[in-house]
Amino acid sequence: MTEHTTPGVQPVDTVVDHYLETLTDRSRLVVEPVLEEWREQFALETFDAVDTDLCREYSRYLNRQVDRADRDLSAGTARTYFAYVRAFLSFAVRENCLDTNPADANRATELLPDDDGKRERQFWTPAERRVALEYCTRRVDSALDPPIAPSSIVRERLRDRAIVAVLGFTGVRGAEVFAVPGDDRRDGLTWADVDVEGNTITVFGKSQSYQTAQLPDRAASALERYRRVLEPPTETWPVFPTNHYPSKRRALAEAFSDERLETMLERRDIDELLREHELAPPSLSTNGVRSILKRLTARIADESDVIDYDEDENVYLKPHGARRGLGHELYTRGSAELAQSALRHQSVDVTHESYSDIQTADVADRVSEILEDES
Repeated sequence: MTEHTTPGVQPVDTVVDHYLETLTDRSRLVVEPVLEEWREQFALETFDAVDTDLCREYSRYLNRQVDRADRDLSAGTARTYFAYVRAFLSFAVRENCLDTNPADANRATELLPDDDGKRERQFWTPAERRVALEYCTRRVDSALDPPIAPSSIVRERLRDRAIVAVLGFTGVRGAEVFAVPGDDRRDGLTWADVDVEGNTITVFGKSQSYQTAQLPDRAASALERYRRVLEPPTETWPVFPTNHYPSKRRALAEAFSDERLETMLERRDIDELLREHELAPPSLSTNGVRSILKRLTARIADESDVIDYDEDENVYLKPHGARRGLGHELYTRGSAELAQSALRHQSVDVTHESYSDIQTADVADRVSEILEDES
């Protein structure tokens, strides 16, 4: 495969390319982004740095990703990712890049997240999505009925409805729409990213590239109604701007001296100043949208037994639950390819893997029918 014969000195990216050539097209689509993320995470150039400690750190990294709701990574998938890397390292051993496979050591795997074989089933059901939207719409109607509520309340309620509609119908990840703290690339959706007429939004996807996500009519209309009230002064204005005062103040501080800023804030509202000078505030963060959804879920649960809320058990309508719910609904209706397209999975195999529990249930139902016919 390579002219190098001494273990450790071979370029990792070259060996990855050769390994991918040995896989089927479907397997390559799934494995390639995992190996690329692994290599970039540890800035690997040669195999000199690939040892048990690095594999252990990769286990720790995967474990942390499972705890991030915006990443939408289950414990089972994390362990699968590690298995992909371990298989690649076995290939590297055969190609004389390593003496032994460091991922085989117990020490390398003991930090992987536990997986009891049960998939997390927290997702928005169609009924939960419907009830959540109906509740948000009632709040909007109430704010607009005479006497009309203050503009800030109207904007907030239209924003909440738009958040539920976008999450519920588009299949986007929270990190693709809202700002992720500590990640400058994920700074939230702007109005320039929204094409209502074309029924699409542009997001920075899990693949670390920009992708086009579908925007069904009900989500598009909720956004359009919200935009008319928000009146963003520029196309680069965030769709869901933060209401965090210190963050908005920092946006102004980048353009004005402390002394002038103090004088301005004594005379004008901070939102008015941001708009007048076209200084966009930061987007609502993934943490912020989870707080909003917790509050909404608690209120809805008081009125309806369709939606559950448990603060202690962290049960509420989570952003990644909306994505899973949409995929689940499309998949159970026999539209695996449509689910793949809506969720932007790299291949339909990824979709099948994500909803293998549904396939198993369908097989059980079909077997039951056959056995009943024989009785």
